[in-house]
Amino acid sequence: MSAVAAQTGARPVLVVDFGAQYAQLIARRVREASVYSEIVAHTITAAEVQALNPLGIVLSGGPSSVYADGAPAFDPAIFDLGIPVLGICYGFQVMATALGGTVAHTGAREYGSTPVTVSAAGNALLADQPTDQTVWMSHGDSVSEAPAGFSVLASTASTPVAAFANDTRRLYGVQWHPEVRHSEFGQNVLENFLHRAAGIPADWNSGNVIAEQVARIRAQVGTGKVICGLSGGVDSAVAAALVHKAIGDQLVCVFVDHGLLRQDERRQVEEDFVLATGVRLVTVDVREQFLTALEGVSDPETKRKIIGREFIRTFEQAQAELITEAAAIDGDPIRFLVQGTLYPDVVESGGGSGTANIKSHHNVGGLPDDLQFELIEPLRTLFKDEVRAIGAELGLPAEIVQRQPFPGPGLGIRIVGSITQDRLDLLRHADAIVRAELTAAGLDREIWQCPVVLLADVRSVGVQGDGRTYGHPIVLRPVSSEDAMTADWTRLPYDLLAKISNRITNEVDGVNRVVLDVTSKPPGTIEWE
Repeated sequence: MSAVAAQTGARPVLVVDFGAQYAQLIARRVREASVYSEIVAHTITAAEVQALNPLGIVLSGGPSSVYADGAPAFDPAIFDLGIPVLGICYGFQVMATALGGTVAHTGAREYGSTPVTVSAAGNALLADQPTDQTVWMSHGDSVSEAPAGFSVLASTASTPVAAFANDTRRLYGVQWHPEVRHSEFGQNVLENFLHRAAGIPADWNSGNVIAEQVARIRAQVGTGKVICGLSGGVDSAVAAALVHKAIGDQLVCVFVDHGLLRQDERRQVEEDFVLATGVRLVTVDVREQFLTALEGVSDPETKRKIIGREFIRTFEQAQAELITEAAAIDGDPIRFLVQGTLYPDVVESGGGSGTANIKSHHNVGGLPDDLQFELIEPLRTLFKDEVRAIGAELGLPAEIVQRQPFPGPGLGIRIVGSITQDRLDLLRHADAIVRAELTAAGLDREIWQCPVVLLADVRSVGVQGDGRTYGHPIVLRPVSSEDAMTADWTRLPYDLLAKISNRITNEVDGVNRVVLDVTSKPPGTIEWE
């Protein structure tokens, strides 16, 4: 069973990852259709699929040719399990070759917006779609002959078999990418597969998640005591509220002031969260501890692991101190730790799907081996927007639910280079200016987040006050995203960018240059480290 399957009682639709940059996006689109999805590696076997008991399977695209040496393989026995399957792009070609069709080396690539002609709009997969539409293609090889028993549903000028179906076996495929918004009727294709072809009901929602997780938490904890590391961000706040709904006063939240926070964050957390939930909150000031542990460390992975380790050590110390409070703890040690781990954290840390480790998130890959707590991670299967929906349903105020994401390691991974108190103060000041100007411009809801990055090991020449300076550059990284798995840089107004730049270079000592990061994800991650 996969790393996250046990976290939910819902039968999943499995998204098989062939190395596609959009595998996570497919999973997200399936959930938009109110169906639970989960990503698995292409190495999954028929026996493993049966053990997961999925309602359907979607095969993702991928960068390889099905004929290339080392191309991602797939167990063909899965097609004989009677489970509905939809192949997309590379997954479409994998299905075609496995079932006796022909994939040709045409030498003609189709990339980007492509006209497609639907010839079988009455089929369940393409029902209620126009004959002529625009889709998003990204492929070199093409299916030239469908497998026996399959009907051709669509074609393009270069691709004679752009979609096919075998209704008897409930096997379907499209050459284009229905998961991207550039495909005009892409979401309709996915929903047709899920609801019409596979017969899966649209019954997975935040209310189901809350009821299911409350029952799961109560069964796991019993009468035990629970501690939660509260960062002030959306994820930890919603996780804490969900656990509090399940077990009430058995939960104690600990807010760690590690010195890597944004300006005024400690005050906002202590006021906003406690007022909204009534949860008991203990604040621990360990700024010196973290600064000492991070001294001289520049490598981002090492930073993340140190921060994860120090978090856990802080919780263990808090546990020891809370145990002595007989009235609050009744002598029962705290055995459980709540974390606001999300599905993107798991995927990017190399878990859940068998994919490569992009970066270790402090609450996934950065945990010490000798962890003394049993973890409670009620959001581990969820994307960010799903977490926000659950937070709103739990009654958390918009100030918490709509707060822009902030990484657990805080400003520690927004300083490219080693961390010092002076560098933290400099970055904190610049970040506060950016957030204030974005709020004043009314853009808080239009951007996903705007990391402000200090290039601590880089110096640039400038002229300030009629004199030559040798200061640090500050990078602005405004991005728009639905779930953090993919993102695009946000086109902020030039006048606003100019105002932010002028304020930072005039008000923040040591900064003489502000630059804008215009990289999408992929290829760049949202955070620089």
